[in-house]
Amino acid sequence: MLTGFNHLTLAVCSLPRSIAFYEETLGFKLSARWKTGAYLSLGDLWLCLSSDSVRAEDMQRNYTHYAFSIDQKNFAEFSQRLRELNVPLWRQDKSEGDSLYFLDPDGHQLEAHVGDLKSRLATCRSHPYSEMEFFD
Repeated sequence: MLTGFNHLTLAVCSLPRSIAFYEETLGFKLSARWKTGAYLSLGDLWLCLSSDSVRAEDMQRNYTHYAFSIDQKNFAEFSQRLRELNVPLWRQDKSEGDSLYFLDPDGHQLEAHVGDLKSRLATCRSHPYSEMEFFD
């Protein structure tokens, strides 16, 4: 049911330093920035950098996770299947598009997400995050 890799969110200690690294060192393109984060892209890869004060204190408890794409038509069935298998959930969905946040057997934080960077940016243009800027 999963259709591919959706996006990568990395918790970072210094947003400006991380943006500079991904843009200048790795060639990512900055798509949007706000007070606590930024969206970048490289080819089809969508990268979110998220300021996370916990990251510096506890590498095991932050927002870093790996998201996989899933079609809307398969989302409910996939979610139900994970619940039936007692796969642990680690976060409530608070973003645009349906998402299910779950843990693998080793505790890696994963997500099944409906949507893409284009749909997220469209939603953000209507309801921007604090101090968000767009770079088109």
